[in-house]
Amino acid sequence: MNAQPRRLENIQTDRGSVPVYTTGIVEQPWNDYSDVDHDVWRRLYERQRNVLPGRACDAFLHAQDTMRMTPDRIPKFSELNKVLGDATGWQIVGVEGLLPELDFFTHLANRRFPVTWWIRRPDQIDYIAEPDLFHDLFGHVPPLMDPTFADYLVAYGEGGVKAHGFGPDALMQLARLYWYTVEFGLMRENGQMRIYGAGIASSAGESVHSVESAAPNRIAFDLERIMRTRYRIDSYQKTYFVIDSYEQLIEATRPDFAPIYARLAMQPTVPAGGVLETDAVLQHGSGEGWSAEGDV
Repeated sequence: MNAQPRRLENIQTDRGSVPVYTTGIVEQPWNDYSDVDHDVWRRLYERQRNVLPGRACDAFLHAQDTMRMTPDRIPKFSELNKVLGDATGWQIVGVEGLLPELDFFTHLANRRFPVTWWIRRPDQIDYIAEPDLFHDLFGHVPPLMDPTFADYLVAYGEGGVKAHGFGPDALMQLARLYWYTVEFGLMRENGQMRIYGAGIASSAGESVHSVESAAPNRIAFDLERIMRTRYRIDSYQKTYFVIDSYEQLIEATRPDFAPIYARLAMQPTVPAGGVLETDAVLQHGSGEGWSAEGDV
């Protein structure tokens, strides 16, 4: 454990914003949060709790209610861990910022979810490049109360550990799977588009854009299609992939991924806004074209 946790954000260089990685696990310095920190949490929590009803899936909203996060002050990891541990065996671990891939996968495979200990500043209320405490805690942790989703994330972590033996292409393909499910996934529920991904659930603007805007593509879940598709890191998503249930995610991760990596190596990647003739497009508006700028 680091005695004095640091706040690690991206650094600006002549090549643009560069992520900073850390491996340290830290105790949550709860007594050191300022009144400003708690007020940022309060404002963000209140805004998202007003935005998500009617847009987020029932499982997400139910899990948030069950966790009983404090609305007016930053929750204590230790208190949430009691609830989370009883529900699915998962635990929150405090981190200083982004983790290297293998460290991140290893945590997930062992039912530990890394949560950044620090929260964004008031001037970052509407956007912050890296994941902070609000994104991690409000967006990522509640779905871990669901046993099926919790098992999916374990399987994903185990797959990530194995993927290190297949090289950087396999790791990028797995990153796309995480991005389009855990971060920016949508679900069909009672005939409606609903949010379950943390990147959407923690963003007021993207919560509305993802389910109500005519601009993005909404494509039925297809594992290999997702793993071929680049994504945006600097704007609202041009494409969302839509599942029918968390069980669909579990089924997708059961097969051995080695043959999948081999097949994907023979196929081109797809730009974030691209639509293929074989896609099951559930709702397609004007879109943003095929620009690959900013894609990963």
